[in-house]
Amino acid sequence: MAYPEAVLFDNDGLLLDTEAVWSRAEQKLFKERGREFTIDHKRSLVGSSAEIAGRKLARFLDEPGREAALMDELNDLVLAELEGGVDAMVGARELVDLLRLAGVPIALVSNSPRRFIERSHEVAGTGLPFDAVVSGHEVPEAKPAPDAYLEACRLLEVEPGQRVIVLEDSPSGVTAAVAAGLFVIGIPSVPGIELERADLVAPSLESPVVLRALGVESG
Repeated sequence: MAYPEAVLFDNDGLLLDTEAVWSRAEQKLFKERGREFTIDHKRSLVGSSAEIAGRKLARFLDEPGREAALMDELNDLVLAELEGGVDAMVGARELVDLLRLAGVPIALVSNSPRRFIERSHEVAGTGLPFDAVVSGHEVPEAKPAPDAYLEACRLLEVEPGQRVIVLEDSPSGVTAAVAAGLFVIGIPSVPGIELERADLVAPSLESPVVLRALGVESG
């Protein structure tokens, strides 16, 4: 099977188990206000851009007008939590290595700030082995808009289309990749998340469905 023209990875909950880091920070943010952070809150926030997440937090915490301040507070909590360590998701390191060995261009495309992307991979010891890294903070509109994925295609010098494969764990990320005209494999990281718009859905990065789609299945 031919390799794809490029493979684009989300970061949080897809490459690295940083959704757990975000969850601990979100729990602290809520606890400091005497609130309980629930799985419904998590499902709502996962994959959201900073702007959208800020609006949701202000609504959840009854703090209208403090959207930006809440996101600043959350980002500080997240960076502090990150220092406790972070692991790669199951199959992530191996899949990246297989694609690099095959010479397939790869990029990381995340809604997180670049400083969080870089520090999370430094803590995880991955070496950030991508041909391009795009933060949603550095394009006109973050996911669910297609801008970040289109920018990754531009940086990799590939034409957006069905031979560019995206791996995503959130509805907003899937929406962004579909809007960019790319082929999307959904791998949910939070229980109860539905990725209905994805072209394929798999349980993990080491799933045979994923390896087959990427042309790196052994045997």
